[in-house]
Amino acid sequence: MQKTKREPDFEDFLNIVVRRAEPRRVPLAELGIAWAVISDIQGPPEDEGPDALAAWQVGFHRDMGYDFVNQGVNLSFPAEMLKAADTASDGEGTRHWVDEQKGPIATWEDFEAYPWPRVTPAAFRDLEALARHLPEGMKAVASIPGGPFENLMFLMGFNTFSYALADQPELVAAIAERIGEVLCSVVEHTSSMEWVGAQWINDDLGFRSGTLASPEVLRKLILPIHRRLAEIAHRNGKPVFLHSCGKLDAVMEDLIAEVGIDAKHSFEHVITPVWEAKQQWGERIGLLGGVDMDVLARGSEEEVRAYTRRCLETCMPGGGWALGSGNTIANYIPAGNYLAMLDEGRRWEA
Repeated sequence: MQKTKREPDFEDFLNIVVRRAEPRRVPLAELGIAWAVISDIQGPPEDEGPDALAAWQVGFHRDMGYDFVNQGVNLSFPAEMLKAADTASDGEGTRHWVDEQKGPIATWEDFEAYPWPRVTPAAFRDLEALARHLPEGMKAVASIPGGPFENLMFLMGFNTFSYALADQPELVAAIAERIGEVLCSVVEHTSSMEWVGAQWINDDLGFRSGTLASPEVLRKLILPIHRRLAEIAHRNGKPVFLHSCGKLDAVMEDLIAEVGIDAKHSFEHVITPVWEAKQQWGERIGLLGGVDMDVLARGSEEEVRAYTRRCLETCMPGGGWALGSGNTIANYIPAGNYLAMLDEGRRWEA
């Protein structure tokens, strides 16, 4: 494992990403790095206590050249999950996903009976553990437990939600509003923490050819919640990074001009390569990651290096971009391909 020689500097990272400074180095950004991949590279943690895990994650991110560690909160919206065996080479037992047919809320009775999560100090245990191990110059970036649209889908099931838009619009709106209240409370806490450098909002709004719900539905139900989340973070002096998969062209102007996101994450080559995204939006927001997941997962090391070089050559000039995967370093990404991507970033600096 090649360790970086540079010291973490989150303020420099942020200045590059929001285009306040011409880049002198290649900033790095990941929404997540699978623990299996970290273990393959630096070995497993000593134990699974909050402080041991925090020290393990911080040490890895520092050694790889990151200026922040992304960390979620210990809070979720219970929903119905399906599962199957994890077939990745570093498989972790089972994979879980949400039942698209139905969720725990389909009626007003379900809404009233649902165990809505409460935001308590316990929700921030891991973020606070991280703070105890961050070296000078490094920050945490706080992630919310899913976004308003994702959680709405999880609680109703996509099919139920789709019918309810016509049959029970007041119920759909009430669920979205309750989710928004919880998420806003989370961001009130996380964005006020001095060791948190930015707020990451995670909400998959799209798929390969468009948004999962019509732009009109998103503008009515979902984007106002995003705007409230961004306003809270900005009021506390924290920029907002949006992770959202899918083709979002129909609502990108809303996200930039109305919601006020500072940077966008998640790029898939078959939808919009990150260099095309920079041409479209790079003068207005930062872009995070973009090395295609399919290339990282199935490509040769040289294919990964070639794709990464193209990203560097087209996205680094002028700043407004950070090197990273198009989504996450999942447990099916070969560690060698991940390290090759980082190595190309170091070579670009040289």
